[in-house]
Amino acid sequence: MRLLKLTETGGLCLTTFHSGEIPPYAILSHTWGPTWEEVTFADLGSNREQDRAGYQKLQICGNKALEDGLSYFWVDTCCIDKTSSSELSEAINSMFRWYQNAARCYAYLSDIVVNEADPSGDHQPTWHSSFRNSRWFTRGWTLQELLAPTSVHFLSRDGKVLGDKSSLATQIHDITGIPITALRGALLSTFSVEDRLRWAESRLTTIPEDKVYSLLGLFGVYMPLIYGEGEEHAYRRLEQVITRTIGHSFFSVPFQRDPEFVGREELLERMEQKLDKQGTKIALCGLGGVG
Repeated sequence: MRLLKLTETGGLCLTTFHSGEIPPYAILSHTWGPTWEEVTFADLGSNREQDRAGYQKLQICGNKALEDGLSYFWVDTCCIDKTSSSELSEAINSMFRWYQNAARCYAYLSDIVVNEADPSGDHQPTWHSSFRNSRWFTRGWTLQELLAPTSVHFLSRDGKVLGDKSSLATQIHDITGIPITALRGALLSTFSVEDRLRWAESRLTTIPEDKVYSLLGLFGVYMPLIYGEGEEHAYRRLEQVITRTIGHSFFSVPFQRDPEFVGREELLERMEQKLDKQGTKIALCGLGGVG
């Protein structure tokens, strides 16, 4: 696992730690901007990182970690070498655990700006409505980043603390539909497979397969990544893995109904009539998913 550390000059130092020697660390949850704005693995050590717009949130994360007594922090944009398919696969399968083991998780909401007081003069926070509409709550990966850590501290664009997962539990429940007990640390295995899928069904990912891969940690399962297989094929593989792991064999497929879908009621009715008359067994075979 690679971890970042702020240098005395404000730069970034990346260190690799092996299992068993990983120090306490903070971890960042955020939404990606355009690729050219983010600090990547290739940028580190090239004197390009401070030119990226995404460098600000790395500094905020590093400084917040130092305030909380942590020297090291992890950010997905630059701690993973995404040019290596094996490293990317290992990282995605480990991601839930990395967030779970973090001493602090900071959720950086780049679309929230804190005003000190409401224009009406009642001195109430003005960010509540923008918190509800934050893009962070719509992304696929941030679901596990909300649920895995013991505590999640929400930060505005300029690094102001909005609250944490506990103090904002009611608002987060209203936004996401996730039970407050889950937000406060109840084992995810105590919630049904259907419930956990429902929490994710309206969330989006840039890469279609990631909508499925981002669910691995919620079910405590692992599987190889095959980018290019498509969301539905990845979902079928996830179903098979969960069935083998926890014995759950039924899924409510989280895809919209095909408007071209044609039922087979007349055919089924004729089959039922034959069964009634002859007492025979019929196997209905065909391509999966065609109705």
